[in-house]
Amino acid sequence: MSQLQDSFGRKFHYLRMSVTDVCNFKCSYCLPDGYHPDGRPSFLTLSEIENLIAAFAKAGTRKVRITGGEPTLRKDFTDIIRVIADNQAISTLATTTNGYRLEQHAKEWFDAGLRRINVSVDSLDPRMFYQITGENKFDTVMRGIDAALNAGFERVKINAVLLKGLNDKDLPRFLHWIKNTPIDLRFIELMETGLGRDYFQAHHLPGSQIKQQLLADGWQLDERGAEDGPAQNFSHSDYQGRIGLIMPYEKNFCASCNRLRVSAKGKLHLCLFTEQGLDLRDLLQSPEQQPALLARLEDQLRLKKETHFLHQGITGVTQHLASIGG
Repeated sequence: MSQLQDSFGRKFHYLRMSVTDVCNFKCSYCLPDGYHPDGRPSFLTLSEIENLIAAFAKAGTRKVRITGGEPTLRKDFTDIIRVIADNQAISTLATTTNGYRLEQHAKEWFDAGLRRINVSVDSLDPRMFYQITGENKFDTVMRGIDAALNAGFERVKINAVLLKGLNDKDLPRFLHWIKNTPIDLRFIELMETGLGRDYFQAHHLPGSQIKQQLLADGWQLDERGAEDGPAQNFSHSDYQGRIGLIMPYEKNFCASCNRLRVSAKGKLHLCLFTEQGLDLRDLLQSPEQQPALLARLEDQLRLKKETHFLHQGITGVTQHLASIGG
């Protein structure tokens, strides 16, 4: 079949697949009270994941990002990597993690087929890192990043949510870090989510301010690649690392959308900010269900909106930022 496409001509070759809602950090912008299960969780099984990936690959998906919650908390995380990597149609396999288990498992995950990794590091000041994440794990995470670089990952990215009054003074430290370190540093603009307007108004810092500063300092906007996510990427001849900005409030942010999302319980989300999701799980029980699953995906894509409604304060099902960045 042809590649998944919506009524606005946008093609979707990038799947963000959550494998758990569980997280062991308590980030102030995401889960400040920690994760609290709603009953006994029933997340996608390994066989359901395999059937899901097979269908999306058939529909033109070439890039998969494993997300959470904290995806590496799954005991079968390495098996999930292997199942996806074994699908020859998937050319790029990535994950987003808080880095808690990275030091011990980076090589194992690389050997299983993982090639790109995003690690959340919201501050290079250990005290501020603890204040934002609720966990005194800065050194553990940094050792994990070194382990990922040593393991041979083709791309290591660092995600940092911009927070006015908290980490907004960290830019010089981040710049010093990537001067001689070949990593991509990505700043994610804070979005108004389920935490409410008060937190958003207190800590929102427009990414456009960072963009203006970068351009003034000689950084150049890179040409957008076919597999790129939502970030605008910048390079500088004096730096080994790059900087990316994810700015969902910028005009035309949705025009280049190439991503679909599936939740840890098997719901398709055309956009995190506009709808409740469509259940796919009943069609993930057998490879023989693939034609029906593909038909459901095509039908649902006709309903995708042209843009999100964040400017109107409509956040849809998004209660936190755990599944946005990357």
